[in-house]
Amino acid sequence: MPGIYVHIPFCKQACHYCDFHFSVSLQKKDAFIGALQQEIRLQRDYFQTPADPSNPSPLVSTIYFGGGTPSLLSSGEIKNILDEIRKNYSVSADAEITLEANPDDLTKEKLKSLKDAGINRLSIGIQSFSDEDLLFMNRVHDSKMAYDSIKAAQDAGFSNITIDFIYGTPTLSDKQWILNLQTAFELGIPHLSCYSLTVEPQTALAQFIKKGTVPALDEAKSAAQFELLMQITADHGYEQYEISNFAKNNMYSLHNSNYWRNEKYLGLGPSAHSYNGMSRQWNVASNTVYIDALHQHKIPFEKEELTIAQQYNEYILTSLRTMWGIRPEVMNNRFGEDFTTYFIQLAGGFIDKEWMDKNNGAYLLTKQGKLFADRISAELFR
Repeated sequence: MPGIYVHIPFCKQACHYCDFHFSVSLQKKDAFIGALQQEIRLQRDYFQTPADPSNPSPLVSTIYFGGGTPSLLSSGEIKNILDEIRKNYSVSADAEITLEANPDDLTKEKLKSLKDAGINRLSIGIQSFSDEDLLFMNRVHDSKMAYDSIKAAQDAGFSNITIDFIYGTPTLSDKQWILNLQTAFELGIPHLSCYSLTVEPQTALAQFIKKGTVPALDEAKSAAQFELLMQITADHGYEQYEISNFAKNNMYSLHNSNYWRNEKYLGLGPSAHSYNGMSRQWNVASNTVYIDALHQHKIPFEKEELTIAQQYNEYILTSLRTMWGIRPEVMNNRFGEDFTTYFIQLAGGFIDKEWMDKNNGAYLLTKQGKLFADRISAELFR
């Protein structure tokens, strides 16, 4: 079933590594919410089958507030957005509704009101339990706020919680990385999203490295900490169901799992992407242009119709990252025998290198192969 992503383009301050679209000014927040509600209405037919417009839209199974920092919105504003979505789309009664939040926003009162507004899953941007790491990343919160926000969320009745970690930073020792993970285990967090620090061109981090005020990232250190991550999470009963995502007791992110399984999704808000299997589109990454266009009842987006080869590449890129892997019968049904034969021939070389394995008919990355996932995908592309 499809999902809806809502991009909230505001932050208190810019993290040094982040290249997502956001503004540190809340001046246009009210105008943005009005424009977002207009886009919700204008996109109400996005999930309908073009060949049969009379066919009712499928149930939306997930709603995800990302950003930016969605927790900067009031609970009333979030509820109004959810109400508008429900007015215009068929939303499953048990839909997973996730809100990305920063620790410094999660007061006892805010958590209660978020729950009342309909949020049933929290994604908390912890990044580290080390003040040195948080200062390096220019995060607003400190380690105590990070720890306290999780306890407060649990006390407020949130059990479906995921936290983000970043590894591979110059300030993060292996000892602290292990301590970060152990703290999450002790807190009973059922889901972890862990990302290696990357340097994006237009970020403060890129400028610091260029000027020599921050050392270049150590790829060997990142790889070693990724291997530690895989081993320690497995030892504590977590499944690595996607390269960067780990869950206990089947507490997968349904929303992100839909991405990786090629389900349709609608992106709302500036810079948000949408995908319906046949085409991809993306909204303009400008709050002002977005607001002005929606004021005129227009959605400012670009669109790309996907060729069969692009659809095949998309399937490779997303599926290979997961524990469900790539299935030749699925590939054959969707793209034909030629693409399937092409994949199987190339995959054989990676099996010989022990970077891929075949298990119950599915092609999967091995532990070693996960270190080279992007390279393997690129070499399998058509």
